[in-house]
Amino acid sequence: MNLNWKNFLLAENATFENDTDIVFQSPEHEGNKRIYPIAHLGVLTVTGKDAAKFLQGQITCNINDITDIKSSLGAMCNPKGRAIATFLLVKNADAFLMILPKELLASVKKRLQMYVLRSDVTLTDSSDELCLIGLSYGVSQPCEVPEHRFATSRQENIVVDFQNRSLIIAEADNAQALWEERVKLGFQPEGSAQWRYLDIISGIPWLGAATSEEFIPQMLNLDKLGGISFTKGCYTGQEIVARTHYLGKAKREMFLAECNALATPEPNSTIIDDSTGTEQSVGKVLYAQNGQNTCKMLVVLQNSDTNACNFRLKNHNQDKVILLTV
Repeated sequence: MNLNWKNFLLAENATFENDTDIVFQSPEHEGNKRIYPIAHLGVLTVTGKDAAKFLQGQITCNINDITDIKSSLGAMCNPKGRAIATFLLVKNADAFLMILPKELLASVKKRLQMYVLRSDVTLTDSSDELCLIGLSYGVSQPCEVPEHRFATSRQENIVVDFQNRSLIIAEADNAQALWEERVKLGFQPEGSAQWRYLDIISGIPWLGAATSEEFIPQMLNLDKLGGISFTKGCYTGQEIVARTHYLGKAKREMFLAECNALATPEPNSTIIDDSTGTEQSVGKVLYAQNGQNTCKMLVVLQNSDTNACNFRLKNHNQDKVILLTV
């Protein structure tokens, strides 16, 4: 994180629990407008005259559909079609900004670097130069995606539209000015964990070290979120992704769920179905976040008979898992 940005947030009464969790201790909130520092996501910048062609051969979304006014979710897969990482890809003039979890950024950069060869492509970790800020204007609807999904605009900063939310990419000086301006307009600071909670409700399938290379993109609903192109041509893992699409839907699918666990379930935690009388796994937790008196999760489950199942976290007899989308 940019040191000036960190010092600014500290002066705004932020507490850093670690490098990715920022907390604001504040009185009872009024209104719906919130502002969030986002430290768990980083920015990998891809530049060079071959950048677009290079990315087209490595990611699931169509690079030609990404413009200065339209961003996209996507995934980078291994040769077996398993998603190494998911990301939000944003065009910034001749560069592409790949927004993804910091814990995967170094490994993604290393993996992409293997394919650069003689291409005119430069990969740069820009997480210290660019700050990420979230704005929310109201309550997100579970797993809804607006018609203008990830519409993008740029003035001083890059703004990517989510439903009732915006993700802002800004240089450190601009980030400080924007924060002060928004607070004056009634936006109240909120901890970064709440932004993750809103991402879960919105169905944004972020991967981490524990879930990387576990799922094909369709299991993460990336096809429904516009993050897979089936007409763009070859990319790493494309054969498996395309075969799944043309032979029918994936055997597993991502769902929004909640549970009564006091401790936030770890990514890749096992989910079982009590109604079977066995401890056999029927799915995994993608990621989870406590907030608003409940724990929300994105889970990847076998997509048969999900209406009639009695799910719980394995080795947690009291931690029932209730699906909110089926």
